[in-house]
Amino acid sequence: KKLVPLLDRVLIRRAEAITKTAGGIVIPEKAQSKVLQGEVVAVGAGSRKENGDFIPVLVKIGDKVLLPEYGGTKVTLENDDKEYHLFRESDILAKVE
Repeated sequence: KKLVPLLDRVLIRRAEAITKTAGGIVIPEKAQSKVLQGEVVAVGAGSRKENGDFIPVLVKIGDKVLLPEYGGTKVTLENDDKEYHLFRESDILAKVE
């Protein structure tokens, strides 16, 4: 099955947290920094303004994005152990180039 976001929603796979230092020291979960980047894996078609004008989604599949510390809806996909979140496009802070 495939998840297709509606309107201006964007499905993002969060980047993995760094769990070890370059020297091999394991970082405890409480000391790990919150992951604020992710990769766009699916996008909705866009939304409409009150006057009917169409607003396309500006991010595309494969884009690296900067996310807010909180927000988004956690999504679990069948047969996949990665962490996904569904955000409105307006909640995404920036594209990382």
